[in-house]
Amino acid sequence: MENDVKLTKLASCAGCGAKVGAGTLCQLLEGFDTHQDARLLVGYDKSDDASVYAVTDDLAIVQTTDFFPPIVDDPFMYGQIAATNALSDVYAMGGEPKLALNIMCIPEKMEQHTVQEILRGGYAKAYEAGAIISGGHTIHGAEPIYGLAVTGFVHPSKIWRNSGARPGDVLILTKPLGVGILTTAAKAELVDASLLAKLYKQMSTLNKYAHDVLIKYSVHACTDVTGFALLGHSLEMAQGSGVTIHLETSKLPYHKEAYEMASMGFIPAGAYRNREFAAAHVKLVGDIPLPLQDICYDPQTSGGLLCAIPAAEAAACLAELQEVAPTSAVIGYVGEKLDAEIYLE
Repeated sequence: MENDVKLTKLASCAGCGAKVGAGTLCQLLEGFDTHQDARLLVGYDKSDDASVYAVTDDLAIVQTTDFFPPIVDDPFMYGQIAATNALSDVYAMGGEPKLALNIMCIPEKMEQHTVQEILRGGYAKAYEAGAIISGGHTIHGAEPIYGLAVTGFVHPSKIWRNSGARPGDVLILTKPLGVGILTTAAKAELVDASLLAKLYKQMSTLNKYAHDVLIKYSVHACTDVTGFALLGHSLEMAQGSGVTIHLETSKLPYHKEAYEMASMGFIPAGAYRNREFAAAHVKLVGDIPLPLQDICYDPQTSGGLLCAIPAAEAAACLAELQEVAPTSAVIGYVGEKLDAEIYLE
């Protein structure tokens, strides 16, 4: 059904572009006293996608939360994308989502039907993921916000961290880049309906299907590429792993229209925050056009999985991934630590 309320007009920023910058986040979390517990297998010290706590020798719980303002005007699609994005963190840890709680903020004047459609979108994606939304919390506020707090399960010995990449590994990315640039350009009505439909489908596609392929292989490190962009999330992987990551720009999957829009200056604010955080750790090798650099700093909403796997498994893994995520591509490799954490080549 056509929606009369332009949700994106109610928000000052959209999707994962609203995310606080990684540099600011590090400062905000600095110096807190925290309890130590041997069963906490993954905390926030390595900037991982979710926390992991061992319950038994065979079971650990994965916990995460993610929410953001509208990136699309259709409320059902907004709910789907926000839920897909939140569920992704569990898949990025190698886990399977099991329970979720709604997190929602609604303006006083928002119609009941709109609220219900947002929630219905979230429930639809949770159902597809095999997770149960068992409750949540809703408040009134100036801008609409929706997302989930998600709990998943994983075997303690099968956790994917973002800090396990090894020299010689191959890097695979499962979704194309450019979402933030294109949704920014869409606000100026410069993106046609067919491309927007493609973007919406991409953002609402669960990383479940890529995860279900990757668990068959030796994943040394994994993260999902979202608000901190390809370069921000790659930097966290490189720093956590003590390696240098080589990204080959000629192999990057991205929407060609994003290059054109970046050339015209349609860059989301989050991209500038990502550049401020990561640029000092990135070495440009050769002449990398500025629009392509901007795509690498572009915050993605509900982006793909970035994983490091042994080179010997890369071809078989990629072939199987492309059956469920057709744009999956090898985008680089992991090397020994050099003078910069990221080589953009």
